[in-house]
Amino acid sequence: MKNTTARRHALPGRSRRRAGLAALVGILLLVGAGTGLGFGAGSGRDGSAAAAARDPLPFDLPSTERLRSSDRLVFAHYFTPYPLSLDNRPADEDYYARNYLTADGESGKHAAYGGLLRDRPLPVEPASGDWRSAHYRQEVRTAVAAGIDGFSVDLLSLEGPNWERVQLLMRAAREEDPGFRIMLMPDMKSLDADPATLARALAELGASPNAHRLDDGRLVVSPFKAEEKPAGWWREVLDTLRARHGVRTAFVPVFLDLTSHAAEFAPLSYGFSTWGSRSHSTLGHYSEHAELAREHGKLWMQPVAVQDARPNQGVYDEAGNTATLRGSWNHAIEDGADWVQLTTWNDYSESTQFAPSLHNGHTYLDVSSYYLARFKTGSWPRVVRDTVYLTHRVQPHGARGAGRAEPMRLRPGSAPARDTVEVLTFLAGPGAVDVTVGDLHERFTVAAGVRAELLPLRPGRTTAEVTRGGRATTEAVTRFAVTTAPEVQDLQYYGVTGGRPAEQP
Repeated sequence: MKNTTARRHALPGRSRRRAGLAALVGILLLVGAGTGLGFGAGSGRDGSAAAAARDPLPFDLPSTERLRSSDRLVFAHYFTPYPLSLDNRPADEDYYARNYLTADGESGKHAAYGGLLRDRPLPVEPASGDWRSAHYRQEVRTAVAAGIDGFSVDLLSLEGPNWERVQLLMRAAREEDPGFRIMLMPDMKSLDADPATLARALAELGASPNAHRLDDGRLVVSPFKAEEKPAGWWREVLDTLRARHGVRTAFVPVFLDLTSHAAEFAPLSYGFSTWGSRSHSTLGHYSEHAELAREHGKLWMQPVAVQDARPNQGVYDEAGNTATLRGSWNHAIEDGADWVQLTTWNDYSESTQFAPSLHNGHTYLDVSSYYLARFKTGSWPRVVRDTVYLTHRVQPHGARGAGRAEPMRLRPGSAPARDTVEVLTFLAGPGAVDVTVGDLHERFTVAAGVRAELLPLRPGRTTAEVTRGGRATTEAVTRFAVTTAPEVQDLQYYGVTGGRPAEQP
């Protein structure tokens, strides 16, 4: 999308203390109790997801029935280590707060990089009874309310907690929404199983009525980093599924390197996919991958991502605020993708989450729903409610932070790092936008539709207000101030939406 604002701005070249987290969590839970914040109200059973999402979104999301009538499907990659809660305790003292968001968590094993995570799922209150299943049902509702067809669930192991979570998720999906699909994705960077063992596990999970199947009944098997095993190994898995378990399959491998492996895997594949890029300047190869899939006569599943920042690995990509999100969706639309995989729903260790989170609220999920509607219906939704989205980091990219030994580095091939605030507006008509970034104030006029404006990052809070005819129509206030002296290095982009005032302080 081109920027058609009246003025353009030249671009320049947190504390994680438990008390602060407890205070913020308390605020969010208090407001959420009365508004449905983070609870994903609405079920896909009767098409009421659109009604649940209507007020927060700048457009009217088509009904679940309308979206599911499309042949184009959207999956969100579900990473089992990070459910809504790990121990059903209050959010200021649960496992995330005690062990993942602090440098001394898990007996100090994450001290070198200031803690394993920089964000967490949007807090939920402790639940009674079978709280795990209740939480999985809630996540299904949230995904359905955003227009998502299903989860591509990451199979990290075939036993233990992560395997049990997959089983619980599939049961919860069946109970909550029989139309919500679960696509099986063996994780070949983690699994160490022989073909017969993997086939048996896939057959067990594939017996669920929510397991993703084609219209002809074939079970979709879509392994992450499929090239970890040769095509012949996968042929043995698929043959075993058919001969021993009576399961016909459609194989849709997800590659880290599609170009090198397309020819080898083509004879046994129904479709192709890649894990994708996380920098706004490296998305051009998606068109090449889509064309390569078509040359081999395969379905193409396009990855769509927000960002990627990994404190425990010390690397990050420059996502360019929401440029990577918008750009990857535009490629899926323009290149004629058959399916989309949002990478990821909830991998907080890589900061790639779309799911509502403490630091982003529903920002990325709400923006994604706009493009999802176009992808699935063929028509851009009409903007009927002014909404503004703010995204920025909470520190300059060069601020080292006291909590890690070495600064994080850009992944090779990424766009150069930048320090920017993005004001993304969805307006029903032209409007004036007043933005304050720390001690900087700017006012500019924005045309109707979807527009992105960049301003330089400054210390302090950021606010944006849209007015038309002297009346304020929407505003957003960032929940976290920018600092030049962070406690830990945190290079993810934070987001806030004017469409959900309860997610602002």
